[in-house]
Amino acid sequence: MSKLPEIARNPFAFLAARWTPDAVTVRRAALSSVVMSVVLIVTGGAVRLTGSGLGCPTWPTCQGDSIIGTNAWGAHHAIELGNRMLTYVLCAAVGWTILAVRAHRPLRRGVYRLAWAQFWVVVANAVWGGVTVLTHLNPYVVAVHFLLSAAQITVAVLTWHRAGESDAAPRPLVGKPVRQLGQALTAASGALLAVGTLVTGAGPHPGDSRDVHRIGLDWRTVAQLHADLAWIVIALTGALWFVLRAVDAPAGPRARTRDLFLVLMSQGVIGYVQYATKLPVGLVELHMLGAALIWVAVLRLVLSFRDRSADPREPAGGTEGHEQLDGRAVSTAVSTAVSAQGRGESRGGPRERPQRAGGPDTTAAAPSSR
Repeated sequence: MSKLPEIARNPFAFLAARWTPDAVTVRRAALSSVVMSVVLIVTGGAVRLTGSGLGCPTWPTCQGDSIIGTNAWGAHHAIELGNRMLTYVLCAAVGWTILAVRAHRPLRRGVYRLAWAQFWVVVANAVWGGVTVLTHLNPYVVAVHFLLSAAQITVAVLTWHRAGESDAAPRPLVGKPVRQLGQALTAASGALLAVGTLVTGAGPHPGDSRDVHRIGLDWRTVAQLHADLAWIVIALTGALWFVLRAVDAPAGPRARTRDLFLVLMSQGVIGYVQYATKLPVGLVELHMLGAALIWVAVLRLVLSFRDRSADPREPAGGTEGHEQLDGRAVSTAVSTAVSAQGRGESRGGPRERPQRAGGPDTTAAAPSSR
């Protein structure tokens, strides 16, 4: 019996041997996964808000033995089927990310593991989406479906961020109290997302026009708790912004804090307007987009608290197989560090700064905020 061809035995290795993408291509591939993860949350919201959750009443097929059904089943069928088909687009984006990371040289095993982790989260969430159909949109099952989508965004953002860093050991750019404040912000934001799913489960948009089980809570009461948590997140973000300015933190963390604050303000306006107008579909859809963007902004903020650029004081290669930097690369790293952190200094000013109140001296570190 003849052996299977190489492309069938290991397609990623086969393609990696014939294509070597640059770092920009790898990061763009990782970004496509982030974008599609957010898009799936928005389209999933459209399924619920239009009452199309059971437009395909079976899973993994749409109805009976048919995978796609027929147009005669109406708009609800088209919306639900469209959301299912977009899952394949997300899989394609994740597959491109895996391939780009695998084909890049040198192979970065940490980023490669993150890329594969995305695939398994997508598979788990697709299966769980089938469970939501089979349980006829049980609100608790639907809530877990959304939280798994947030987990997919988390892994996608981590992959995207790591693809833009080196594999040098991480060095903190801010002090421990600032990092602890960032952890509190992350926890509060996670709680905000979780309570938001309870608002969904108790609110007036069950996901289907038929009788669907709802969470036995007054949605207005849960919405008030959701708003209180939102104010806690806003307060923590404001406190973090002031602290970062007080300790003269690098530009990266301050910019990420500003971005998060702007998204929070926009989301707050949408939230209060939709509450006052009895949750119109369009505003709820925007609110779901805002929830996804808030989580992306929180993750980017926390990741900006540390730097993985190669230390110019040591001949640093990657911890996972990078070649050592030559003298020209080291000079470039030093110039980048001085340019990024010394914008406010005069040209004749000192090159070293005193220890910051908020953390270790980071004069030699080039912030990796992009």
